Amino acid sequence: MSMEKTSIWKTSKFLKALFFSLYILSKMFKENDDYSSRSPLYATNGVCSSSQPLASQVGIDILKRGGNAADAAVAMAAVMNLTQPCSTGIGGDCFMIYYDAKTKEIHGMNGSGRAPEALTLQLVKEKGITGDCLPPYSALTVTVPGAAAAWCDTIEKFGSGKLTMTDILTPAIEYCELGVPIQSKTSMWWEASMDQLMTGPHSSELLINGQPPKPGQIFKNPNLAKTFKLLASKGKDGFYKGEIANEIVKVIKELGGVLSLKDLENHKTTFDKPIHINYRGYDIFEIPPNGQGITALLALNLLEEYKLSEMNPYSKEHLHLLIESLRISFSDTRYYVADPAFYDAPLDKMLSKEYARERRKLVDKEKCNKNVEKGYPANSSNTIYLTAVDRDGNACSFINSNYMSFGTGIIPKGCGFTLQNRGANFSLDPSHPNSLQPNKRPYHTIIPGMILKDGQLFASFGSMGGFIQPQSHVQLIVNLIDHKMDPQAAINFPKFMISDGESNGRIIFEDGHQEENIKGLEKMGHNVQLGPVKGHDRRIFGNGQIIVQLTDENQNRIYCSGTDNRCDGISSIY
Repeated sequence: MSMEKTSIWKTSKFLKALFFSLYILSKMFKENDDYSSRSPLYATNGVCSSSQPLASQVGIDILKRGGNAADAAVAMAAVMNLTQPCSTGIGGDCFMIYYDAKTKEIHGMNGSGRAPEALTLQLVKEKGITGDCLPPYSALTVTVPGAAAAWCDTIEKFGSGKLTMTDILTPAIEYCELGVPIQSKTSMWWEASMDQLMTGPHSSELLINGQPPKPGQIFKNPNLAKTFKLLASKGKDGFYKGEIANEIVKVIKELGGVLSLKDLENHKTTFDKPIHINYRGYDIFEIPPNGQGITALLALNLLEEYKLSEMNPYSKEHLHLLIESLRISFSDTRYYVADPAFYDAPLDKMLSKEYARERRKLVDKEKCNKNVEKGYPANSSNTIYLTAVDRDGNACSFINSNYMSFGTGIIPKGCGFTLQNRGANFSLDPSHPNSLQPNKRPYHTIIPGMILKDGQLFASFGSMGGFIQPQSHVQLIVNLIDHKMDPQAAINFPKFMISDGESNGRIIFEDGHQEENIKGLEKMGHNVQLGPVKGHDRRIFGNGQIIVQLTDENQNRIYCSGTDNRCDGISSIY
């Protein structure tokens, strides 16, 4: 047999084996064509998934250069500061869960910043501010931006060691200087947040001739390139000291804020052990408070009693159980979630199966419980989410956020990014665990997720969108585990949302849910918004990404990914 024929024969044999493997994998999921307008993607060497196609591709480029999942995640986050600044950026915070395939260990990172040392309830009172929280776009809501330090710490602690910070930030720097076309949905979100952006100074740095970019219009951000170059060359000091730090403090003080150079210099990332529960044989991991990921775990503990797999996921009975479980969970977390350095929440007892059994008594299968209050366990938007996996099986679940779209809308002069407004999540009630105090981290909505099965990676997943995030986690996990949907179908399945994460908030449904089921829930006592949300308004349900790790009959590792059809994003594969 000639060399050429031998090569063709080997290639044909390989392709047949690959197609057979994918056929076997497809049988692991139910047929879900009705749930999704996209197909799940399969890969063997790595996947990068985000709400921006360019960011996903940059992640793959980093993997091809020898980087790992952590390296790819930071590179993607940096690019998204350029391509989607109406949701994320270096002026915000980030959280991360990392799975080390070699040690089979899960690691957590909290990259959220703290309130200024000079920000006290007394100061707020003297400024005449009343109510439950700070005005959302006030300079007083700017907590220390934690993302820059967290990016550096991610690379130092979890990176491959083969690429420098300069290597990782160079794609974002080059795109900032050359410009990129803005995607259609991102353009819409950008325009929708114009009023917010125009309230702060230097708004022209994120506009084109005073206007938000149109779909396909080239947007450049040379000032952001300069910021990234300083971070690449000087590390954390390039952001928390010197030129950038001075501009941050200057603009905040001009607008009545109190963040100081000392606040910036004293910032530190923390590495926190993820909390978890076991749900039907799967270990579900979330970041502990001050993040709200515990909400999803509490709800799943409540749901484990019910045979959801035997129910129609569209049915009012199925929806009722998910809604009630989340309402009960939010009643706890909106009280107990706070900075653990200031308040020691009883996490072990809250996550116990015993506490779940007690709280499950509040669930009536026939009607809504209108009197849900927090339990006593001690006694018994906007954001971007991205994820990456590499050929070695490492996974990085990464979320980065300004909080409310452009955050405060405040841009430090010549820096090319806005400052977050996470301080708006503090309570002004001095008796509340989440009360405003100096050097304290606020209640945080952004939550990366990870699932292990028998100690092995099963899924890296997450969603953006403020208080919809734990609700999305629960709905995604139920779709994936109980209803055996493939990752793309699971993430695209029509959602519901309890507005603002309030236990008695209005229930809003996405287009795809049947009017008769919504009306059936209303008859059960739920406060529902009749008429599902359609079209571009579906953005209120957030968007997410998921990568599932599977094995075929020969124990080959194969990744299956899904990316949300509510955003511009896509998964890129290697």
